[in-house]
Amino acid sequence: MSAMQSPSPTPERHHTAFWALLLLLAAFAYVFGLDGQYAPTNGDELVYTHIARKTAETGHWLPLASELVDTRNTKPPMLFWQAMVAGGWGEHWSVAALRTPSLLYLLLAGAAIVLCLRAVTQRWREGLLAAAIFLSFLSTFRYGRPYLTSAPETFWFSLPLFALLWLRARLPAASPGWIAHTLFGLGLGLGLAYKSFALIAPAAAAWWLALVASESHPSWQALWRHTLRVGVSAVIALGVFGLWFVLDPDPQAVWREFILAENAAKFHDQRGWWQEAFALSGSSIWSQLLAYGVNAGLLFAATLGLAWLGAKRLPQARKAWPLSPHTAILLAWALVWLLVFLFPSQRSARYVIPAMPAVAMLLALHWRDLARGWFMPTLLLAAGALAMIARIAWVGHALELSSTPEFLQATLVVAGGMAVALAGLLRPAWTRGAAVLVTLLVYAAFDLTVAPMDGPVGRYGVPTIVATPPGRIAVPNGFNAQFERFQFLLPGPHQFLPYETGARALARRTPGVPPPTPAEELQELLATHEAVVWIQHDRAQNTPPCRPQCRVLGERWLLTSRHLPGEVRLDNVWYPQDWLFRREWLLARTQ
Repeated sequence: MSAMQSPSPTPERHHTAFWALLLLLAAFAYVFGLDGQYAPTNGDELVYTHIARKTAETGHWLPLASELVDTRNTKPPMLFWQAMVAGGWGEHWSVAALRTPSLLYLLLAGAAIVLCLRAVTQRWREGLLAAAIFLSFLSTFRYGRPYLTSAPETFWFSLPLFALLWLRARLPAASPGWIAHTLFGLGLGLGLAYKSFALIAPAAAAWWLALVASESHPSWQALWRHTLRVGVSAVIALGVFGLWFVLDPDPQAVWREFILAENAAKFHDQRGWWQEAFALSGSSIWSQLLAYGVNAGLLFAATLGLAWLGAKRLPQARKAWPLSPHTAILLAWALVWLLVFLFPSQRSARYVIPAMPAVAMLLALHWRDLARGWFMPTLLLAAGALAMIARIAWVGHALELSSTPEFLQATLVVAGGMAVALAGLLRPAWTRGAAVLVTLLVYAAFDLTVAPMDGPVGRYGVPTIVATPPGRIAVPNGFNAQFERFQFLLPGPHQFLPYETGARALARRTPGVPPPTPAEELQELLATHEAVVWIQHDRAQNTPPCRPQCRVLGERWLLTSRHLPGEVRLDNVWYPQDWLFRREWLLARTQ
């Protein structure tokens, strides 16, 4: 009887199943709330949504159109064409439609990570682990699925390196030929057409160094061959980008607004290059050296542990040179992107996002080599984040913004995350896996907590939309193009005219002239517009300050962001009802 029984699952199969389940959890965290107002994103997402919508309204691919001053040719057209096609040229204009292509690019990158490490290790575990780590990075969660995202260029710039990893694992002595370099040049060109021609520098340099460093038999002939072929690919890529100048009816505007203002300006700084580079600021070389850790988010310490491990092994690596092909490729990929972006005067961790797949794969390959202590901060930070999310969910439920089932769903995920963090702290064998799992549970808990705000309490209902008079509507604008969100909240024949709020309003005040009171400002807006969207200024204010001289067409709740200094303090951080939740009214003059 015992001989007929199937063998028990091995630990290897258990690990593989665990990471596969974590990928399913990650997929939920990324797909759920794809159309949400509060999905973590780049603050400029609505700027580019506006440009895409205005261009679609013209019925032409080019030139790009915008109502924003000096904001039109700030990104290449591929980004806007993607939105125009996904949104059906305005016929299916929704947040979910605009963001779906980004999510598909992200899933393709994740699948490539799995397949590459499967080829390298001959196991699924490392590939699934690397993909789960990649999706656990804060930069991936924040910039991987919104419309203004890094997912398209990450995929296209990574494609030659993914192919090289797979080729070196299968045929160590083989190299991509001319056809492959031509195709990859076209792919790199598409990546440039999403972001900037300047990115050919890190993209081509990383590919070239990866080709050279992973050669099984380095020689001057191989060096010359790789240099020539990558050079041709770079020329093809720049040619694809250059089609913008050929196709655009106003190439001078492209040169002026994109090449000079958007790109060349990144090498100029009022303080001077050297002062900015070595200052203790967020745009210094020192901060940029931590870019991979910043992008990793809760896994920040693990990336530092990876760097420490590499530094410790450097003397051994010199003796055992050359490195294994896959290690050489991944190191070249990560190092080139980091080093290139030390040179512009404007530095940001976002600029190295296209190399985050390499960081994820390096972490996966050396997962067991990293000391347990590098993962402990993730568990502690995640527990703190979960506690804050639970508090926000509790307050939202107390304000009757979420139903009991919605509150319980978020609470159960928070409780599960707390249990995972505790188990990882107490059980050494579980610490590493718990670090990734609890990070994904933080994302899932966040999604579930803000989800009710995308329901009836956070959106205007159909009766309100129907009752809204056509014409000029004044809407609050606390950041670049935030007025564009009302295209989704109040669809119809309206002209949304922004009035500044928050820090932007403070910046526009005339010195020595007292600002108008909220009531005075609202009365002025009502006198010059058919309707006004007004945000509650004080938590104790339950009705708009214009009553009874105005009528309320609709009301919704929102989560505020970009707070002024002093609004969120240590003494009120535990009371999000004071700084996070606000009412918003849609108002019109009384007849």
